[in-house]
Amino acid sequence: MITITEAAQEHFAKLLAQQPEGTHIRVFVINPGTPQAECGVSYCPPDAVEEDDTELTFNGFNAMVDSKSVPFLEEAFIDYVTDQLGSQLTLKAPNAKMRKVADDAPLRERLDYAIQSQVNPQLASHGGYITLMELTEDGIAVIQFGGGCNGCSMVDVTLKDGIEKQLLEQFEGELNAVRDITEHEHGEHSFY
Repeated sequence: MITITEAAQEHFAKLLAQQPEGTHIRVFVINPGTPQAECGVSYCPPDAVEEDDTELTFNGFNAMVDSKSVPFLEEAFIDYVTDQLGSQLTLKAPNAKMRKVADDAPLRERLDYAIQSQVNPQLASHGGYITLMELTEDGIAVIQFGGGCNGCSMVDVTLKDGIEKQLLEQFEGELNAVRDITEHEHGEHSFY
């Protein structure tokens, strides 16, 4: 469920050595399954362990995960990187904002998951996102742009050369096109 690199495991073991005996770490997601989802790591004293926690054993410590966070931490990755600027703990949880869907789930669910976990993180650097509005019977994904993408002068290129190309490859044989229904309005919010 969660991969913790050797460097991060050593970091946690050192931190926990300074805590009262029996202290674990807790990995969690605040607002799981929403666009505002945030992942975190904290100390978990013995009296904070819940009955329905999932306990993961690592080198020198255990990590506790609350039952609500478990499905959203699938494929999570924690690393501890040291470079000339110092050290930093990084936590990546690609499924925090949306629970991972099964490979045999209906196309709309798999498509929405791909949009939330792959497409929208790419658009976020421009302050934008897309929303799946409809999936037609003939395999056309109808999307709407939002944020900085609404009114952007490059939206057609983003749609055809980026989003549509990526989704058609990923859902080959199931998806035939991606159409934009956004009424684009240029303004201060638009990315140029």
